[in-house]
Amino acid sequence: MNILFVGDVVGPAGRRIVQEHLAHVVETNEVDLLVINGENAAGGFGLTPSIAEEFFDMGAHVITTGNHVWDKKEIFEYMAVPAGAHVRGRRVLRPANYAVGTPGFGVYQGELPTGQAYAVMNLQGRVFMSSCDDPFRMADALLAKITAKVILLDFHGEATSEKVALGWYLDGRVTAVLGTHTHIPTADERLLHDGTAYQTDVGMCGSFDSVIGVETELVLHRFLTGMPGKFEPAKGNPKMCATLIECNGATGRATAIRRVMLGE
Repeated sequence: MNILFVGDVVGPAGRRIVQEHLAHVVETNEVDLLVINGENAAGGFGLTPSIAEEFFDMGAHVITTGNHVWDKKEIFEYMAVPAGAHVRGRRVLRPANYAVGTPGFGVYQGELPTGQAYAVMNLQGRVFMSSCDDPFRMADALLAKITAKVILLDFHGEATSEKVALGWYLDGRVTAVLGTHTHIPTADERLLHDGTAYQTDVGMCGSFDSVIGVETELVLHRFLTGMPGKFEPAKGNPKMCATLIECNGATGRATAIRRVMLGE
């Protein structure tokens, strides 16, 4: 079984580069399960229902998010669906360790046309991030209810140490732990001892002539002056960062992991 995870899509440039390359990558690598992190796809901050629909039309099975999930208010109602609903909004996840009562869910269990069961989990880190529940204990709670063998976790976090620690904590219990949020792809993709594929950060789909997807001059002004200003997504030199994982569908154990970076 082949899984493609597409890193944080940032603004129009990120959406354009994904649209340009995704179909070819999926076809060439015979991808069975496609997951996209879309938390910054709408103008660089947040996600709208219409953009989520675009990703689903491209073939995404699940869309994950992170700390910017609520930046566009129109997503609230789209994600506020019953647990058993068979609508696309149910397949947009927010971190499972957010406060009880927030819209949406942090895990999705589905089945591919082949009959292969899978689950996708979304968690957020606590180190250098806004307050949320313990991602380690929440992972335990989610796994206790998941019946699928193939399980992918998008861990949206700032600190590399926290991401690495959760990777080891879940080794052998999930198929893959893939980090998002920093927008910089890391070169540490590997298979852990008990069969979990791991990468600290998949990277972003967006402008690499930027500061993590934002226009460089706007960020430099903030650093040099300390004054606030509106950030805008950059446009130049877009790249699509993603990670490919091969796994055994019967056991959920990963057998290979590979980074992908494609540009115009």
